[in-house]
Amino acid sequence: MNVFSSYGWPPLAALGALLALLLLWLWLRRHNRADGVEKRFRAIAVDALVDVVVPNGMGGEIHLDHVLLTARGLVVLDIKDVRGVVFASDRMDDWTVMGDDRRFTFANPQAALYDRVAAVRSVVPDVPVAGHVLFSDHADFSKGTPREVIQPKGLLELYRKPLKDELRTLVDAFRPHWERLKEESVPLRSPAVR
Repeated sequence: MNVFSSYGWPPLAALGALLALLLLWLWLRRHNRADGVEKRFRAIAVDALVDVVVPNGMGGEIHLDHVLLTARGLVVLDIKDVRGVVFASDRMDDWTVMGDDRRFTFANPQAALYDRVAAVRSVVPDVPVAGHVLFSDHADFSKGTPREVIQPKGLLELYRKPLKDELRTLVDAFRPHWERLKEESVPLRSPAVR
């Protein structure tokens, strides 16, 4: 007895289509998550450095997740993608995340952020440099938000691009400093082919 003739092709084709849809959904979910961050960065930044090492001003080097060129100067971002309630404060050494199915702690990221901002300032001392720990929308800071923590909505509000003429004037003023930072930075990975 032939399995294909007993059950026919339609159930196998449906199963194959269902599997293909599942794979497509997983790929789109992952792709859209990365695109969501890039879209938000494009809404505020003119240019970006991602995953680079720069001199730390003390003879060493330091890793930077993201540095953005905005109309307000340079913005150093450390990104944390966590889901759940985050218990954190400026004075706590460890921050805790309570999610639906797990609890974990990680070191307060502010000290490392301050070091990264200081390193960028040592390379380009004549330009405003800000720093933030960017948490995803899935992080809940209902118990209090530490000083340098920001979420996507706040990032957009704080660094939204001004009108085109004002943007050009501001960015032109920062451009030489930005180019110097780019020259001093070393990528940790090859840029994506677009």
